[in-house]
Amino acid sequence: MMQREKLLELEQKMNQQVLGQEELVRMLIIALLCDGHVLLEGLPGLAKTRAVRELARHVEGEYRRIQFTPDLLPSDITGSEIYQQNATREEDQFTFRPGPVFGNLILADEINRASARVQSALLEAMEERHVTVAGKTWPLPGVFMVLATQNPVDQEGTWPLPEAQLDRFLMKVLVSYPSKENEQKVMQLVRAEQQQKYQQLSQNQPSAAAETLMLTQQEIAECWQAIAHVHVAPTIENYIVNLVDLSRHPENVSDTLASYLTFGISPRGTLALERCGRAQAWLEGRAAVMPEDIKKIAPAVLRHRLMLSYQANADNCTPDDAVQMLLDAVVAQ
Repeated sequence: MMQREKLLELEQKMNQQVLGQEELVRMLIIALLCDGHVLLEGLPGLAKTRAVRELARHVEGEYRRIQFTPDLLPSDITGSEIYQQNATREEDQFTFRPGPVFGNLILADEINRASARVQSALLEAMEERHVTVAGKTWPLPGVFMVLATQNPVDQEGTWPLPEAQLDRFLMKVLVSYPSKENEQKVMQLVRAEQQQKYQQLSQNQPSAAAETLMLTQQEIAECWQAIAHVHVAPTIENYIVNLVDLSRHPENVSDTLASYLTFGISPRGTLALERCGRAQAWLEGRAAVMPEDIKKIAPAVLRHRLMLSYQANADNCTPDDAVQMLLDAVVAQ
């Protein structure tokens, strides 16, 4: 249980730096424990990048940030072959220079600002865990996590992610405004950070290296192994399958839900629910998954996998509303 206590300490430290976003922090940690990728959606200035940077600060490995822009090329992400003019052998004339995707934690900032070609290059690397350049395949690191951000409001000059590619993200986390109390604490925290920074600059002192909790890649792999052994009872499996099946046959719930859903959840969503449920149970110190674990992670895992109809948009029904209707319709045994 040493690793679990370390993960809970990491969660506590992140909550001290990313105030008022406890749900975001918990989902980031669950995604890390599930070896999955996360899509963060929220308005600018809501600490999406700060949360990712704070997680990367506590995880051993390389942290890379890719700022997505309309003129970005796939090779800017995956890397490219460079011609070596002075090479003596023909096979040495081209050497591969890895791109920023060859890191452990990748921040894909404003992913919807790049073209579909660039998005596909990153999403292929996420799914296959390798990159192919000039006919050669290059494997990505064992601990490889993409954390993509997007702004839901600014639509000019953006390419929305297609539903088939959204499905490759383990979770979609919505980042909302903090409460008034937490926003006041954010002001105090940032003011203290600025005071420390400017004091060091005025006194020409190097930044003091604070003692940081560090999670090694070996410890992450041990967490993956422990979570793989969390028990999932047949009743919980039935609960997950029934939940997913109702999304494909919403007429069994109500005519209203049937008019709201165009397509249901894919089998990839079923696997994601079960995997995230195991991670949530493990963090709570349980050896078996409970229905409340599934209910806790269901919105983040399912909200980007449901395709809503025009009727749902007309009635202001959000994906979270549809997920809640499904959860209310399924009775855990």
